[in-house]
Amino acid sequence: MTTVGYVHGYSAHETRRLGDQADTLAQLLHAGTTYPAGSRVLEVGCGTGAQTVHLAAGSPGAHFVAVDVSDASLAQARARVAARAPWARVDWVRADLHDLPFADAEFDHVFVCFVLEHLPDPARALAGLRRVLRLGGTVTVIEGDHGSALFHPDSSYAHAVIGHQVRLQSAAGGNALLGRQLQPLLTGAGYADVVVEPRTMYADDTRPTLVDGFTRNTFIAMVESVRDEALAAGLTNRADWDRGIADLHRTAADGGTFLYTFFKAVAVNPGAGRPS
Repeated sequence: MTTVGYVHGYSAHETRRLGDQADTLAQLLHAGTTYPAGSRVLEVGCGTGAQTVHLAAGSPGAHFVAVDVSDASLAQARARVAARAPWARVDWVRADLHDLPFADAEFDHVFVCFVLEHLPDPARALAGLRRVLRLGGTVTVIEGDHGSALFHPDSSYAHAVIGHQVRLQSAAGGNALLGRQLQPLLTGAGYADVVVEPRTMYADDTRPTLVDGFTRNTFIAMVESVRDEALAAGLTNRADWDRGIADLHRTAADGGTFLYTFFKAVAVNPGAGRPS
């Protein structure tokens, strides 16, 4: 995928975080997403294949084409799918999503998850994807929105460190608040029949798997990963950063709660041909 800068980085820690995130959220995010046997499905920005394995599991008869701009990520994705879904039919293609090497109307469906938030012009990306999507084909887009994070115990320091991550992502050309914009983005890109559903993740003591898999290993780990950048940019100081992270961890301790909303949109390509 084309990015100005992937704020989370490409470390082994980030690869593990993406895997934890995908596995923890699979039921929440992939529910309702199934593709008919024989259909051709393009996954744009597949990264390390964290979502690919769940796509394949939900539609074992579909033919997937997974695209990413990084050879290293594609190698990891290929290995992940080979280990966890060896029966899956997946072709791996290194390409920029703004210059896809596919024919017009080549795909029945397109799947885009946690990609648009890292692009400087998501509207352009969505419009461009219509070229390779057949008439009547669907696009599914999933994005989070850091402005939706609510937690107990509440803490201005915890909200501040989340805000630093949002600002750093914005400085890198992305938008960590993109979820709320999916409907106007898709409509503006020429798609029809746009339906957006909020998918809410909530974790507390009664859901220890979600506390560990999402609150700690997905969300807090994501915020923690930008510590050095936040300090270098002068957004905060060490004491305030450490206080904010500690307060976030309190939401994953006994008596803590955490809520976050993802947005899942499905839309239809109403016309063939290259978008204007």
